[in-house]
Amino acid sequence: FLASRGRDNPRSYNHLLGIVRRLFEWLVDQQMLPASPLQLRPRRETARKTPVLFDAETIRKLLAEAAQLPDNPRSTLRGPTYETIFALLAGLGLRISEAARLQCGDVDLDRDVLQIRDTKFGKSRQVPFGPRLHARLHAYLELRERKGFPHAGGAPLFSWNGRHPISTNTIRNVFREELVPHLQIDIPAGAFGPRVHGLRHSFAVRTLLRWYRDGDDPAAKLNHLSTFLGHVNPAATAVYLTITADLFQEANRR
Repeated sequence: FLASRGRDNPRSYNHLLGIVRRLFEWLVDQQMLPASPLQLRPRRETARKTPVLFDAETIRKLLAEAAQLPDNPRSTLRGPTYETIFALLAGLGLRISEAARLQCGDVDLDRDVLQIRDTKFGKSRQVPFGPRLHARLHAYLELRERKGFPHAGGAPLFSWNGRHPISTNTIRNVFREELVPHLQIDIPAGAFGPRVHGLRHSFAVRTLLRWYRDGDDPAAKLNHLSTFLGHVNPAATAVYLTITADLFQEANRR
C-alpha cells in the first residue's frame, strides 16, 4: 500500500506511514492481530521548501484568466464559477475544501458573512467579507438564478448540475493545468511550484504585513488571524507566516 502511493516527499510519506502505523496499533489493541507487521522506519526529512506566494498583481491575473475559462458540454458557467472560487480562496484565505462545500444558504449578503461549516478540525465559523466580494457573490448568485440553477438553501454554491459540489481535485487540476501556465510565475530557489493552498498562505502573510505597516503588534493580533482562518490555536497559524523579504524589512524597521 505504501509503495503504491508514490510519496516522494519525506514529510508526506511519514504522514501516511503514521496513519498506517496507528491503524495496526489499533488492530493490535483490539486483539485482531498479535503484533503489528509494520517494520518500516520514517524517512529523514530535510529542510522544507517554502510555498510560492501570490502578490496582488498575480492574483488579479489569476482571476482574469479564470473568468475566461470556456464552458464545455458537462460544465456551464465555468468562467464565473472558477473566478468566484479563486476570489474566495485568495480574498478570505479559505481552505479549498471549505470553498468547495459552500452552500448557497451559507452566503449572507445582508450581513456580508460566510458560514463555514464542519471544517478540518470539526469547527464551524463565520467569515466576514468586504464590498468587492459582496459584489462578486451577488453577481454570481444572480447569474445562477438566470441560468435556472438552485441559488438558495442547501444547494451547492459551486456545482455543474445543481446537486453535487465541484470536487477539490477538479479545482486543483484547473488551477495547475489551465491557469498557472498563463501566469508566468517565477519560482524562487528552495520553493515548490504554485499550489492552490498558496493562496491561503499568501492571505496570512499579506495580513501580517499589513499589520506591521499599520503599526499594529502582530503577536498580539495573531489569535484574530487564527480564528479567521479556522485554526485550533495561533501556533497552527504561525506555520503560514513565512518570512518574506517584505516581512523581514518591516520587522527590522520596527
